[in-house]
Amino acid sequence: MIEVGEVVSYWDMCREEETQLQRGMYYRLHGEFSVILMSVRPGAPYNDRIEEDGRVLIYEGHDLGRRDGGPHPKETDQPKINPNGRLTQNGLFYEAALKCKQGEAEPELVRVYEKIRSGIWVYNGVFKLVDAWKETSNSREVFKFRLEIADHFLGQDRTQKDIDHTRMIPPAVKLEVWKRDNGQCVLCGSKDNLHFDHIIPYSKGGSSLVADNVQLLCARHNIAKRDKIE
Repeated sequence: MIEVGEVVSYWDMCREEETQLQRGMYYRLHGEFSVILMSVRPGAPYNDRIEEDGRVLIYEGHDLGRRDGGPHPKETDQPKINPNGRLTQNGLFYEAALKCKQGEAEPELVRVYEKIRSGIWVYNGVFKLVDAWKETSNSREVFKFRLEIADHFLGQDRTQKDIDHTRMIPPAVKLEVWKRDNGQCVLCGSKDNLHFDHIIPYSKGGSSLVADNVQLLCARHNIAKRDKIE
């Protein structure tokens, strides 16, 4: 089971979610959690962003698929309904968010993966889908979804530990740490089961905003360290 803050490959994500992830949005995958893949890297195809020290995600909906002879996806409004009349992933997430906002349903629980570089992802944990809207971007309409950090979630006896501690590391800091530490545990050189770790723990006043206080540890050394200041 992937833990919050764990660095994973594309295939790790696919194994965890038990499907080949070929798009960025999955509403109620396998009838349980929804899943989104996000990125705030320069040049990312969608304008996702992170707010309130990582407690809030603003996720952009997805474009119409590219078709031979059809309009360019970036010049077309993001679709809510497929040609067959069924809701797109945008539409499914949008309707779920509005039901939550209007008090008609509990927030949808969404498992979030963040891309930090080609082939390298971080599991950001579970967020609640609480709002959605449409806005104009470059002369077309796009969907926006607001997701807020979930303190806990139900299902399969899972618990989410230290969720704020990892979430508050900005993407730029994650990438800087990854490059500095050469994508391996700083203590043993392992490249498997890596986690972003606070050198001075967040709970003891350590900062998430500077790379000097963040390092890569393998799962074994991350568990051994816990909240100790070394």
